[in-house]
Amino acid sequence: MSKVSIRFFDEKEVRSIWYEDENKWYFNIVDICAVLTDSKDANAYWRWLKRKLLKENNQTVSGTHAFKFLTIDGKRRIMDAIDSEGIIKLAAEIPSKKSIKFLEWFTYSDNTIDGQSKKKAYTLFESNLISEIEVGTTKGLQQIHAYLFGGLYDFAGQIRTLNISKGGFAFAPAMYLKDNLKKIEQMPESCFDEIIDKYVEMNVAHPFKEGNGRSARIWLDLILKKRLQRCVDWSKINKNDYLSAMRKSVTDSTDIKTLINSALTDKINDREMFMKGVDYSYYYEEETDSIHDEKGK
Repeated sequence: MSKVSIRFFDEKEVRSIWYEDENKWYFNIVDICAVLTDSKDANAYWRWLKRKLLKENNQTVSGTHAFKFLTIDGKRRIMDAIDSEGIIKLAAEIPSKKSIKFLEWFTYSDNTIDGQSKKKAYTLFESNLISEIEVGTTKGLQQIHAYLFGGLYDFAGQIRTLNISKGGFAFAPAMYLKDNLKKIEQMPESCFDEIIDKYVEMNVAHPFKEGNGRSARIWLDLILKKRLQRCVDWSKINKNDYLSAMRKSVTDSTDIKTLINSALTDKINDREMFMKGVDYSYYYEEETDSIHDEKGK
């Protein structure tokens, strides 16, 4: 029942696990080796480095713990992990041009708006507040957005009054937005195709100035859970494939339906599935949020 988390550095996963006994996160060392080195076998690299550090009586190794991590073959395997302080010391022992960039990312990533919002998303599940959210309604989406970004954006949970665009695509005009949202809210959601059609229309509406995707993916999962007893294993959907499919969905929703349908799971109450979903959802948005206010349209 441990909490798990995934961050992404240079498109690679850095997995971590919450250690209740010490009340802190421990990070997968093999993942660290993979992002900092060009080694084809990060496991072998860590075994070599570990032997080297032990031979030198380096105390960094003494701070490691063994935890079970879910691997690509679907099995849980014991792997070494180390806490935040240990990561900083370990990075100094790995000759890499990426070390400075990695440490800046590692040190500051949790202090960003997304970092703080992601923690709130975890709490949404842990506190069971998610069970109080209206499912499939505009109000429900506002509740999610308000919780994720409350205290971070002054417009948290508020429907936008300005026109916005992203990548040259203009979302629903603000003057028609409330009427559009009422129509979307009334859309049927009795089967998979109807639910995804509703999700696509909500994406086109883009009711908030920022944070639409992160909120809407949780909103979608709640609908799938209520209507189909399913949710999405977002880790099975490639970031670029998802973004491409969502762009196409404005005129053709075939690709996004195929992607989501192939990633459905019945683990609707699984904490790790929800946490992993949050991590990937936020990863989709990294370096893609180029929404700008367009006043006067």
